[in-house]
Amino acid sequence: MYQELNPLLLSQLRLAILSYLMVAREAEFNMLKEKTGATSGNLSIQVGKLQEAGYITVEKTYKNNYPLTLCRITPEGIIAFEQFYQDLKTYFDNQKPPSP
Repeated sequence: MYQELNPLLLSQLRLAILSYLMVAREAEFNMLKEKTGATSGNLSIQVGKLQEAGYITVEKTYKNNYPLTLCRITPEGIIAFEQFYQDLKTYFDNQKPPSP
C-alpha cells in the first residue's frame, strides 16, 4: 500500500535542507546556500516554510559584527523526515516482484 507523502517535503529544496540538517543538526544559512545551490531569496522562503511547520528553528544573531542566521532541525523535523523516508520506501517496496 502506498503512503501519502508529506507535501511539504516534496519540494526538492526543502528536502535538501532537512537532509543536510539530519546529519549536521545545525547549519549557518550560508552553508545551506552553498550545499543546496539555492539563491538567498529562495532559500529564505523555504527555510521560512520549514520553520512555520516546526521542522527547524532559526536563530538570528551576530558573529564578528556580521549577521548570522543559524538553522537547527527540531525533534518534529526529525520525525517528519524519518516518516517521509518510510513512506517513500513503500513506493519501492511495492515494486518488488512477488517471491516464488
